[in-house]
Amino acid sequence: MSLPEEVIINQIYLIRGQKVMLDKDLANLYNVTTGNLNIAVHRNIKRFPSDFMFQLNEQEFKNLIFQNGTSSWGGTRKLPNAFTEQGVAMLSGVLTSERAINVNIQIMRVFTRIRETLLDNTELRLAIEEIRRKTDNNTKNIEVVFQYLDELIDKKQRNTPRKKIGYKLPKKST
Repeated sequence: MSLPEEVIINQIYLIRGQKVMLDKDLANLYNVTTGNLNIAVHRNIKRFPSDFMFQLNEQEFKNLIFQNGTSSWGGTRKLPNAFTEQGVAMLSGVLTSERAINVNIQIMRVFTRIRETLLDNTELRLAIEEIRRKTDNNTKNIEVVFQYLDELIDKKQRNTPRKKIGYKLPKKST
């Protein structure tokens, strides 16, 4: 049983600066109810510190509903739990069905691919920034050259006779 990557990717959200998946989405992927997933988590709560799992606050939940363009979240009574990559990995020790194991492996591969893609993009961004910095320095140097050229052109256009310096012959008296 294999899920298309897009299904998993579309259920990864950026909340509090972290890539997370929500309990409701994970429950659907694992083919269990959200309530049963959360019961299993709470029975093993020591496995889920705050950097593995956290509950969304009201504002985060409203933003999520707004982003998804839904008017409601299926009659949710409690604010959803969000699982970080480590939290999803920890779920594999809590949910042990064949489907949960297979889905978890897929999710871990997607998280890894996302991380690799972000790393590739970061390297590309750094290279572009270095080129931009070099270009900025060249632009400043070119501006200085043009400024000197403008000054030279101005002096030539003024073309005021220069005062002669040096040895002058005495005037001959006749």
